[in-house]
Amino acid sequence: MIIGNIDTGNDLVLGPMAGVTDMPFRKLCKRYGCGLLYTEMVSAKAVYYKNKNTAELIKFDEVEKPIALQIFGSEPELMADMAKKLYQEIGCSIIDINMGCPVPKVVNNHEGSYLMKDEVWAGRIIETVANALEIPVTVKFRKGFDKDSINAVTFAQMCENSGAYAIAVHGRTREEYYGGKADWNILRQVKEAVKIPVIGSGDVRSGVDALRMKAETGVDGIMIARAARGNPWIFREVKAALESDMGCFSNDIKGFKYEALRPDIDEICDVILEHALDECEFKGEYTAVREMRKHIAWYTQGMKHACEIRRRVNGIESMDEIRALVEEIRNVC
Repeated sequence: MIIGNIDTGNDLVLGPMAGVTDMPFRKLCKRYGCGLLYTEMVSAKAVYYKNKNTAELIKFDEVEKPIALQIFGSEPELMADMAKKLYQEIGCSIIDINMGCPVPKVVNNHEGSYLMKDEVWAGRIIETVANALEIPVTVKFRKGFDKDSINAVTFAQMCENSGAYAIAVHGRTREEYYGGKADWNILRQVKEAVKIPVIGSGDVRSGVDALRMKAETGVDGIMIARAARGNPWIFREVKAALESDMGCFSNDIKGFKYEALRPDIDEICDVILEHALDECEFKGEYTAVREMRKHIAWYTQGMKHACEIRRRVNGIESMDEIRALVEEIRNVC
């Protein structure tokens, strides 16, 4: 997939998730086959006011490139200035504008998915940011704000006309959050309405899902977010499925052994330890251990004794305790 002058390497994209897609996690996803990585979203105002947490959110390793730094806000000039500042300071590949975040504290501030309610203002933001930068600007948004305002198609056309080089569309409204089923039909409609690359998002949890999304919508790229939590290997599976080009979309794809691409217990345990050690180096042991609690719960979901593991992981206080628990998992699961 080509976005402006950026070759993403393949059609796979890691979606931004607050509190999840930090540098250590992104590096794992890159290793297992993801092409384009997104940072956690950063507030333009937080950058302006030099919020102490921003530096950690925007830090990345050169091995992660190409990488999209995602910003959000509602003031065109401020967003343009901060996007330019961030690019000059860290050298990201793409600036992405979040116009899809559904959480109340963002929406109530007229940011994120709220901007889908005002295409004129959203267009002014995109145009102002795009004109300030020498790298591609992309936009992430949703099917619409609610069931009475499904405007992804016209919003996509506005993004293209305002200077966006690509768009990522989630097939749910803001009202739906992450519930129900993503509407892939809207992705197809968007793809047919614009010439820039379209990245589809919503309900891709396997290689089979990815094949279906490609076949049913024609999207250029596939964004995976929640399905990657505790499962960076999903990119290995999806990449292999897309490269197989078998044109068969049943759950029993003959000749393609998905089981061989899924991790065994040793690989899962090795990656948990690597992830935890990388987090410790990145954030310090105190913070890293507490953040790894949720990751370990995701890594072990569906395993034998998963409930007991989750109970115990919530009390973990040190890297040594993580090592001990992982060895138990390795031996009993």
